[in-house]
Amino acid sequence: MSHHPFTSVSKSNQRLIQLLILSHLLWSCAVFGLWSIGSLFETPSSWLSAGFLVLQLYAAAQLLLPALLLHPEKRSRGFYLFWGMTLMLSVWLINQLPSSGIWQPLLAGVKSGLLLLVATLIGAALARYVRRLWEIAPICIVMSLADFASWSFGPTASFTREIEQFYLAPKGPPPLIDMVLVKLALPGPGGLAPVFGISDWIMVVFFAIVARHHQVNDNLLGPSGENLADQGRIGRYLPVSVAALFLATLLAQTTGLFIPALPLIALIMFLWYAVRYLLPVTRLTPPPK
Repeated sequence: MSHHPFTSVSKSNQRLIQLLILSHLLWSCAVFGLWSIGSLFETPSSWLSAGFLVLQLYAAAQLLLPALLLHPEKRSRGFYLFWGMTLMLSVWLINQLPSSGIWQPLLAGVKSGLLLLVATLIGAALARYVRRLWEIAPICIVMSLADFASWSFGPTASFTREIEQFYLAPKGPPPLIDMVLVKLALPGPGGLAPVFGISDWIMVVFFAIVARHHQVNDNLLGPSGENLADQGRIGRYLPVSVAALFLATLLAQTTGLFIPALPLIALIMFLWYAVRYLLPVTRLTPPPK
């Protein structure tokens, strides 16, 4: 495989990245449209809120299909540094735009689409370094412990208090951490609400692409995501990691607490792989005499 300059990508990956950009922009517009519909409900039920979450996360799952076809290329540290800084700068710049007035929900949707796009590219880059499937086990354990500790008494704890206080009683500019929170449309008179962070979607993409690299079908609705992407079919892809994120966000919405999603996602993925690979072995083991 030839080595490319740190600012370029192959033509096939260029087309896939362009498709990713376009599809994320369309998703952002769809979120804005869903917000417009949801603003008509003054007292929405919890079931309606759950339905809004299902629609947006299910649509976001289809955005992963082009990423499953990205071809790994030999890269230098300069490549990751350049594009990492470019993506971070793009997130910072879009958050400097005025966020008041009638266009605020549309801008919030575009920001969320950009965060999902950035997270998808980061997750895809991280997934290529998992050489063996069993390596996700220590990743899940370390990730869960680190995020839970940060949420309990680390920096995430203070960030959570700031975000919770700001959205319960908005006053002044939003906290800095608000820039990396993905906001979705929920029924009600309010605007888009923060549902999960960019790191949560990074790991969703990471698990989905690791499954693709190791020829594991993690699609809960049928054929593997890679096959669906090759055939250009959308609407039938729901990886386990997206379902895990939905359960985590649903738990946070029903309890009204900013519960970290990463530990729950990691736990569900760990249990899913354990059941998938250990349960058949257990069934084949003859009972002791």
